[in-house]
Amino acid sequence: MPKYRVETTKVAEKDISTIYQYICRDNPMAAKKWIEEIERQINSLENFPKRCPVIPEREEIGREYRHLIYGNYRTIFRIQSSKVIIMRVIHSARLLDLRILEE
Repeated sequence: MPKYRVETTKVAEKDISTIYQYICRDNPMAAKKWIEEIERQINSLENFPKRCPVIPEREEIGREYRHLIYGNYRTIFRIQSSKVIIMRVIHSARLLDLRILEE
């Protein structure tokens, strides 16, 4: 039985869709593999979300966010009591605008 309920914000859902479409333009099979792995990783947070490191930007934010990394992408989330909230999925080369985490 899962210890945490995982919720994905609408912004994060849009991130996933946009990234999938971008990858799909060049390589539909790679896009399919990417989205399957992102979904697997997100689902794995039901049991052990604290295994993921706190993001380096924590000091600037003043709030504890964690991330999963897959390839060039970061899935940024926070733990709130018995919930894991997926905030964003972004390319790791992108500078993290701290305001995007509060949308």
